[in-house]
Amino acid sequence: MKIAILDDYQDNVRQLDCFSMLAEHEVKVFNNTVRGAGQLVARLASFDAVVLIRERTVLSKAVLEKLPALKLISQTGKVSGHIDVAAATAQRIAIVEGVGDPTAPAELTWALIMAATRHVPQYTANLKAGLWQQVSPNPALNCIGTALKGRTLGIWGYGKIGRMVAGYGKAFGMRILVWGRSASLAQAQQDGFEAAASKEDFFARADVLTLHLRLNDATRAIVNAEDLARMKSSATFINTSRAELVADGALEQALQQGRPGFAGLDVFETEPLPHDAALLRMDNVVATPHLGYVEKDGYELYFRAAFQNLLDFASGTPKNVLNPETLA
Repeated sequence: MKIAILDDYQDNVRQLDCFSMLAEHEVKVFNNTVRGAGQLVARLASFDAVVLIRERTVLSKAVLEKLPALKLISQTGKVSGHIDVAAATAQRIAIVEGVGDPTAPAELTWALIMAATRHVPQYTANLKAGLWQQVSPNPALNCIGTALKGRTLGIWGYGKIGRMVAGYGKAFGMRILVWGRSASLAQAQQDGFEAAASKEDFFARADVLTLHLRLNDATRAIVNAEDLARMKSSATFINTSRAELVADGALEQALQQGRPGFAGLDVFETEPLPHDAALLRMDNVVATPHLGYVEKDGYELYFRAAFQNLLDFASGTPKNVLNPETLA
């Protein structure tokens, strides 16, 4: 098979142990992202299969309909709205899904919590510029950090990642406050944590609030300006899930108005994020370039599963097919 691997920004896939699994196939790894549908069609026109790194590339109906040679999309992890499944099925393009692990995103969440509440990146950057113990030239933001012990960690979404983050918070001596679906709240209470009385209560009480939700029609823009305005001026908002969970522009406005006072972000509506983005100019924001799942052990897990799905398809024994009607 002729296989394209898209959006490998750091050219890491070829360094993975599992890359040798594709030795008998023709593989092209692309290290940059193209945005226009025409450019993407031109890039993929000659390939039988494409491997997607999570949601870095969107495969729309307009793109899929112009790829008659494409037979297979192998997804690292699960499909999450970035592939038009109906269009792929209509074009008889099979989609195979892989596996994931909550460890890397949960650990990155905790790294952002620590960095944002103690202002570590700001202190580090200013130290290199010759400024000792300075967070910001803005007096209102040039404040010392806060410890986590005794403070309230709000977790919206008590799935695999949310549960791990709750465990970290407990180890740091934080009070854990959970919001989400009724089943999530029941599980959190069974685990000894508190369920918020309401969404309003959740946003008002959290000293650190972190989102761990899947993006779908029900959760898109589920966090709005009114929610953020209820947060404390000393609170920190963390998002390592999806930028689109927050209403467009609401977080930037909230941070400018000082509620919440701080944010730690790993996800953005446009990725790669432009260097002149407003969020990157804010001294009260710690930002990372979508690193939640970007980690050596996680990559080996993701790509080994994606490559095995490719090999199974090539050998005529496809597994983990999201749209099995394409095989009929």
